[in-house]
Amino acid sequence: MSEAQAAASAGRRGVAAKRAPDDIDRRLINALQGEFPLSERPFAEVGAALGLSEDAVIARLQSLLDDRVLTRFGPMYQIERMGGAFCLAAIAVPEAQWAGTVEAVNAFPEVAHNYRREHALNMWFVLATETPDGIADCARRIEAATGLVVHLFPKEREYFVEMRLEA
Repeated sequence: MSEAQAAASAGRRGVAAKRAPDDIDRRLINALQGEFPLSERPFAEVGAALGLSEDAVIARLQSLLDDRVLTRFGPMYQIERMGGAFCLAAIAVPEAQWAGTVEAVNAFPEVAHNYRREHALNMWFVLATETPDGIADCARRIEAATGLVVHLFPKEREYFVEMRLEA
């Protein structure tokens, strides 16, 4: 991925990456998608498979997060099984308000992903809350913070799509 591609990709999320990943970063990103080891020292296992030390894996991962090459690293849960909820949401954001709206929306810990789209509803994000009632509450708080209407698109049916993005 070129530096321009990394910036464009991150820009769709509203936050530009500070750098493009190098070859080792790309190998690490690819290795961390999917079967993450469940062990006492998982980063040592990942590092051994890539010819890196445990400390190098952890340092590179932190650098990728700090530099916004990655925006999140962690497990994915079926939140509904734990009593929580997910919901896709969207806002029509005037271009002049884009940066401030990105900052306001991303400040909510319930916002899991935030992407720019070429559509009348040009900001799309996922809300993840501890309870189903938390979705509407969070949407109201985002509306109060941005002055814009939040459109909620609750899940009607669930599909499993194993998505891996080649770095």
